Amino acid sequence: MRAIHYREIDGRSVGFWGLAALLAAFMAAGVTAAYFMAHIGHIITGMTNQVVWGMPHVFAVFLIVAASGALNTASIASVFGRVAYRPLARLSGLLAIALLIGGLAIVVLDLGRADHLGVALTHFNFRSIFAWNIFLYTGFVAVTGWYLWVMMERRLNRYTRMVGTVAFLWRLILTTGTGSIFGFLIARQPYDEAIMAPLFVMMSFSFGLAIFILVLMAAFKGARRPLGDDTLMRLKNLLGVFAAGVLYFLLAFHITKLYEAAFRGAEAFLLWDGGIYTFLFWFGAVFLGGMLPMLLFWLPQTRRSRAAAGWGSASVVVGGLALMYDIIIGGQAWPLSIFPGMKVSSSFYDGVVNSYSPSLPECALALGGCALALFIILFALKLLPFLPESLADEGVVESDMGSAKPKAAAGAA
Repeated sequence: MRAIHYREIDGRSVGFWGLAALLAAFMAAGVTAAYFMAHIGHIITGMTNQVVWGMPHVFAVFLIVAASGALNTASIASVFGRVAYRPLARLSGLLAIALLIGGLAIVVLDLGRADHLGVALTHFNFRSIFAWNIFLYTGFVAVTGWYLWVMMERRLNRYTRMVGTVAFLWRLILTTGTGSIFGFLIARQPYDEAIMAPLFVMMSFSFGLAIFILVLMAAFKGARRPLGDDTLMRLKNLLGVFAAGVLYFLLAFHITKLYEAAFRGAEAFLLWDGGIYTFLFWFGAVFLGGMLPMLLFWLPQTRRSRAAAGWGSASVVVGGLALMYDIIIGGQAWPLSIFPGMKVSSSFYDGVVNSYSPSLPECALALGGCALALFIILFALKLLPFLPESLADEGVVESDMGSAKPKAAAGAA
């Protein structure tokens, strides 16, 4: 395999600083929204006693789940020995850390009393999945940082596979824990299913790789560095498999729910009678998040198109956000089943479908977290050598044993 040369981006152009200023403006809007939500209260949001997780949580969970999947490329290179992915491993680790920090920033600023965060970090209720996730999230940042260190320090390269294996297992556990937040909530009928954990794992693979492809294309175009079709086509084909996997787990999840009589009312609400939630599921999650990307990636007319790879990846991201909204908000909109099998009647929203409309402060906070993640990536690429100087097609092909040899030699063989 030819030598891989990494170099920082110049970061001197008007476009670079214009993007940095735009991201800083979104971050400032997010902090301002968090300030007003903390001092005035959540009354200025669309959240209520019935819908306690709103738009910030949709984006936060999406970013956290995507952070785990963004490490896919590095794992494929170091754990599974696919050398064609090795030049992308550093960017993969950077993206994973940045997305997780962005998601956690949204969660912390949405607490209402962010100054009480120290209580959550020093007093643990280990019967709560949220307490477990504190260790999973902070540990993921530490393990991924360690992973980047052994990749970037030549003297430690021999430990890359070992540390990469630890990171791979950690991210599977992390995403399982995030999915279990919903799977363990037995009072919420649209959640309450063990398959939530593997569903979230597959969603992480899909969302994280989609964001990775978009960042990769934007970074190489902005830095004016060659990005070969072979690399891009390999990534988008893998993304198509992950998008199909998400559809499979969604099918299994909803068929299981429909089979159980106790959940048919909630399923009818989400799949047929839920208005915006039904629309987001079928058009957003199923079509934009799964069917459209697979068509763009695999139809003969578009399967070699770079534009189709970009639009398909963007479609996965939009569909993923729609799916998260449907799961988190739609799951709360359906009335709680506090006494299963019993008829409950009172004046406090019993049996009433809960309404929710996201407010401007919620949207500003959510977008501010996304801007923070991109801001970290932007300046990390400027300050440290995360990006290869070239990913041109000529140079490497993979053998069946996972090793690499020059294309000319491979052709002669």
